Amino acid sequence: MTNKIQSQRIKVSGLDIHYLTGGRGEPLVILHGGSGGARGWVNSLAELSENYTIYLPDLPGFGDSQSLEGDYHIPELAEFVGEFSRELGLESFHLMGHSLGGGIALSYTLKSQQRIKKLVLVSSMCLGEEIAMWVRFLSGRVLCRIVGRPAILVTRFIKWLATFFYAPAEFMEPFCRATIHLGASLTTFTRQTTVFLNQLSQIMVPTLVVWGANDPIVPARQAYAAAQLIPDCRVKVFEGAGHSVYRENPEFYRLLAGFLG
Repeated sequence: MTNKIQSQRIKVSGLDIHYLTGGRGEPLVILHGGSGGARGWVNSLAELSENYTIYLPDLPGFGDSQSLEGDYHIPELAEFVGEFSRELGLESFHLMGHSLGGGIALSYTLKSQQRIKKLVLVSSMCLGEEIAMWVRFLSGRVLCRIVGRPAILVTRFIKWLATFFYAPAEFMEPFCRATIHLGASLTTFTRQTTVFLNQLSQIMVPTLVVWGANDPIVPARQAYAAAQLIPDCRVKVFEGAGHSVYRENPEFYRLLAGFLG
């Protein structure tokens, strides 16, 4: 982490929330994916903070943020985005979401377009029904109740082994309880159940959809399908990249700067 980025805490609807912030320029709120919280973006913040004032929260139940009471659903987390930005005094801002964060960003934008300057979706969930089998398996409601905690421990152990042997394992980053329960609300054993395709034509915000051609979790064809439905949309699929293209290809940041301005 650079000295420009600071770790801060804030109360949002009674929850103790941790977030990273710093930089200069227009505000950019970033929503992380479902495995690891804000820490997955730490190595990206130095470059982003050169052009934007970054606000990157650990979503409730992730990282160092307090958990929500009860079950986790996309609408509740979209509401959190609104409350978080209001507590920070942000009237309008750019919004970028990765994977699960993309689904949350979509949900929030559909209800609060007047507050979003530009929207960036990176390997976003909620753009199609297809998703990796292992995600569907770990997200099963019965599995969550019976083996949720062991599943978290097992995936942490696999991640450790993969790192030890220098094997690529971007899709095996450690899960937390919130990940497992969110998965159960978003998917079944056969498909994603929270999908916004029928509402994408309502998005009037300039949108950039970014994907990795080799994404092992959500297929890149969902990017092209979304781009056909969102009226003002650009799409970029990076060859050779996977689910976390923002960590894999430095061209991502030039693309983002050209889009956000």
